[in-house]
Amino acid sequence: MADTTVATANRVKQWDSDQHVEYVRSNRFKRYMGDDENAIIQLKEDLTKKKGDAITIPLVGALDDSAGPNDGSSDLVGNEKALPNDGHQISVSVVRDATVVNVEEEQASPIDIRNAGKVALKNLQMRYLRTAIINALHTINGVAYGSASEAQKDAWLVDNADRTLFGAAVSNNSSNDHSLSLANVDATNDVLTGDIISLAKRRMQTATTVNGDGMRPHQYGEDMETFVMFVPSLAFRDLRSWMEANGKWEHAMSRGKANPLYSGPTSIEWDGVIVREIPEMATLSAVGAAGIDVAPCFMCGAQALGVAWAMRTKTTVRKEDDYGFKNGVGFMELRGVEKLQYGQSGSDAKDWGVSTIYVAGVADA
Repeated sequence: MADTTVATANRVKQWDSDQHVEYVRSNRFKRYMGDDENAIIQLKEDLTKKKGDAITIPLVGALDDSAGPNDGSSDLVGNEKALPNDGHQISVSVVRDATVVNVEEEQASPIDIRNAGKVALKNLQMRYLRTAIINALHTINGVAYGSASEAQKDAWLVDNADRTLFGAAVSNNSSNDHSLSLANVDATNDVLTGDIISLAKRRMQTATTVNGDGMRPHQYGEDMETFVMFVPSLAFRDLRSWMEANGKWEHAMSRGKANPLYSGPTSIEWDGVIVREIPEMATLSAVGAAGIDVAPCFMCGAQALGVAWAMRTKTTVRKEDDYGFKNGVGFMELRGVEKLQYGQSGSDAKDWGVSTIYVAGVADA
């Protein structure tokens, strides 16, 4: 009788699958990811099963209700409503990296070379994905914020003025001039407060969309709706200080626990918005009033971003020449991360599920 030995290929496939699931689950944004159109960050894996270098995420608007329903006095045939729709195409590209382990580390692994360095590689994958999501939130019509020209920023602001807020007042927008508007954000009136969050939420609910229903929130339970606002640590600090000074901190903490998007001490619930601290989000240096730093924050509804995978995490191995003493282990995947827009690449493209709020980001004294 011969014992069955599981083939190496099967072991590798299972390891790769587990590794992919683990690192996505460990990502700071995992709580907000899902594979349907209600998710804040929508995941698509269509290309893992078929060829292609891009995935299109459908964006469907609300039906027009301005004329009211058909009351039976006229034919419905010939009077049907057109379903507003568009799609945002996400291109995928290679993401890979590697580390090297020697035979001592390989010996310490209970499985094989692909398990050595597993934790380090998983953490690296997690950071890469987190950074890609943060960078996508900042993009200006698909261009990295740091690479966008002033003309590009102004053009984006023209089309997204109804979902952009500079500090505590709508009037801080200086004729859709991006840099002049940032210069109106000061360190006294424009620190992040609950009042600013409520204002930003109202603007999301009334922002121009197809047939005017506002930007769609994430829905949970029978009839609960919420937005999620990602903020840098300095803005989170100011919000917490404002809540503590106004006796609202403990109430916000306890109330938020009923929301599935709440994540403990790094979250605050205010006016139906989960405010999530993201320490890796940076501030814009010296662009505010009197040269203060400004903190970009992002209030997100459904389908704010898309993450497309064409290849899940694949472990890679390389044998080095040092007399068999060193072995390389790495990973490779094909994916893309983008902020979703209605009218992508058009002259009037609008951020589909993201409102951008600029507040003071003054460093700790």
